[in-house]
Amino acid sequence: MNASPAPAVPPLKDHGRAGRDLPAAIGSAVVLVAAIVLSLLFWKTAFMVIVAIAVVVAIWELHRGLLAKDIDIPEQPLMLGGVVMVVVAYFWGAPALVTATAVTALITMLWLLRRGVDGYVQNSTAAVFSLIYVPFLGSFVALLLAEGEGPNGGGLNDPGVQGIITFIAITVASDTGGYVAGVLFGKHPMAPVISPKKSWEGFAGSAVFCLVAGWALVVFLLDGDWWVGLLLGAIAVVMATLGDLCESVIKRDLGIKDMSNVIPGHGGLMDRLDSLLATVAPIWLVLHYLVFS
Repeated sequence: MNASPAPAVPPLKDHGRAGRDLPAAIGSAVVLVAAIVLSLLFWKTAFMVIVAIAVVVAIWELHRGLLAKDIDIPEQPLMLGGVVMVVVAYFWGAPALVTATAVTALITMLWLLRRGVDGYVQNSTAAVFSLIYVPFLGSFVALLLAEGEGPNGGGLNDPGVQGIITFIAITVASDTGGYVAGVLFGKHPMAPVISPKKSWEGFAGSAVFCLVAGWALVVFLLDGDWWVGLLLGAIAVVMATLGDLCESVIKRDLGIKDMSNVIPGHGGLMDRLDSLLATVAPIWLVLHYLVFS
């Protein structure tokens, strides 16, 4: 009896130097941007719902990715605690966020005691890492949005909304500048072992876009000093690049290409949050003390 032929494997699509399915990526980006803009325009507290959902999905992705190395973080306390951290940061500020983070870390470690001794140090360490990486850093979005009139504000004239627009726009400027310059001129790899497609030319493009965006946003949107805008741009390009490289290191260590495929054309949510999570805390710090105070 002849063996039946193996099913043909469809060839992978070649997306060229872009490295992604651009139509799907653009469509997904439009939907996400629309949801963010509408929430900020009509009721800024609704934006916190988006942030909370992002925290839950990101923890699910990290759990899924870490399982590739037999690291099993407890999703339930991390998801619940992460949402609580976002909420308390928005309504009660940084001291409440620190307390909620410490309590969530303790509860997570106690939760893991139910599994016994084997793998406790590995899983609890990874869980605390995940707690800081996603919900703690993500909660700075809540701190930024609560600037000015706090949760009772809203609209484009609200300092918190303006801060969120600045934070997202300057991080997107870094990604866009790096992408455009990298595709058009990229020849010298920045970190070939970690991220082969990231080039020094791309970093230069990110720097130019970030400096211009930071200056324009701080001067014309936030009515701040020009040098604060340049400082913000310089910090953002460095942190966004490091955030992207850190995410690449994590995925290479875990042996996975994308954290998931929940966003068509982009891969996982964490694949898009890497730069945002890295930039939000220093951006909040600069804006809080040099612009809003």
